[in-house]
Amino acid sequence: FFSSRRRHTRFKCDWSSDVCSSDLWKLICAVVDPSGFLITMRRMDQAQIASIDIAIHKARAASKFRRETKALENAIQSFPYIATLDDVIASRGGIPLVDNGMLIGSIGCSGGTGSQDEVVAKAGAALINK
Repeated sequence: FFSSRRRHTRFKCDWSSDVCSSDLWKLICAVVDPSGFLITMRRMDQAQIASIDIAIHKARAASKFRRETKALENAIQSFPYIATLDDVIASRGGIPLVDNGMLIGSIGCSGGTGSQDEVVAKAGAALINK
């Protein structure tokens, strides 16, 4: 059961990396489990080192808050105190992975603009989210 989910989430990370290469974006994609622990990560050649931790952080925030990190980005505009909560990241690119209504992990991408990160993360998540 868990092994099957792990294979699914690893595939999402691989597929997201393929989307990046087709657009020449140098991103890092990370997949975490529902608790926010890293399962797998893909780093494209020439992707900036800082994006490793950022991609993991985006994925972890999407799992812990059970929502896209774009929602946190939007919330901070009206409620700045949200930034004081642990693991909040106010940047697009973290998307929960939901299978049959159950959170099975999250994907986070970093290295491009927020919009690019979000497009790639959503592309990977679309393969599993129904």
